[in-house]
Amino acid sequence: MRILVAGGAGFIGSHIVDSLLKNRHEVTVFDNLSTGRRENVPAGVPLHVGDVCDFARLKEVFDETQPEAVCLQAAQMSVSRSVREPAFDAQVNLLGLLGVMENCVRVGTKKVVFASSGGVLYGDVYEPAPETTPSNPVSPYGISKWAGELYLQFFAREHGIRTVALRYSNVYGPRQNPLGEAGVVAIFSQKMLAGKQVVVNGDGRYIRDYVYVGDVARANHLALEATLPDTFTAFNIGTGSPTDVNELAEQMRVLCIEFAAKIGRSVDVPVAAHGPARAGDLRSNLVLNTRAREVLGWQPTVPLTRGLRQTVEWFATQPAE
Repeated sequence: MRILVAGGAGFIGSHIVDSLLKNRHEVTVFDNLSTGRRENVPAGVPLHVGDVCDFARLKEVFDETQPEAVCLQAAQMSVSRSVREPAFDAQVNLLGLLGVMENCVRVGTKKVVFASSGGVLYGDVYEPAPETTPSNPVSPYGISKWAGELYLQFFAREHGIRTVALRYSNVYGPRQNPLGEAGVVAIFSQKMLAGKQVVVNGDGRYIRDYVYVGDVARANHLALEATLPDTFTAFNIGTGSPTDVNELAEQMRVLCIEFAAKIGRSVDVPVAAHGPARAGDLRSNLVLNTRAREVLGWQPTVPLTRGLRQTVEWFATQPAE
């Protein structure tokens, strides 16, 4: 299948590209390289540099590649930035999506798999939430993901494009960007390996569902290949297992000390400090993955301890930023 991966040079997108190549698909990457990196794109995979909000460039790429399917990972991903800049969030996550979908209609693309977020769509939930949970986003980021799914349903009804929304929980793993407002695992990995103290937002009692990026990539390729009965389907992609940020920080502190010793380095990692709470953060979020298990045959295979170890080991091999 000819597949265009928008955001394919980024953290999650590049792992999806790897998974698609292993399953013998013809892959092209479209990325603005704002957070993605050229070196994440495997040799031989065409990389078209451009932004999903640049409609002229988007049209050029669709005309050249004529994708049978699109995997849309390109997005504004920061909850806190969406709180500060809701118009920018909507521009990227909604207008960018609409530009992609209109081009799919124009060139006859048959399927779109969209990176949604169970982590923000359901609001505060204290038990793993199924896909039938009413949407209750509390941040502009969550609102844009919810609206994005409604647009997918419109294009499915109006144009017959098969659309899939994968509602990720908190994704972590190698290649995650540790700069700015990135994922907490990436930030903690880089700082702890350098012997620096990390700062936990608020009291740290924020429950999250951490899912390894390799498992997320596999969910995408399964969704792209699946023959689904409905023109629109949403799947939760997470583990359903709760971990609060305090637990996460301590697990990672121990792993970083152990790994440093293993490679002959002595690193004294201080216990995490606490800073102010962050605007827009949910107290608890967990997703139920039963539908993905039953329909896609997907389930997470990498437990948190192993995934954190693999992530720490990857960050230890990277040059200092």
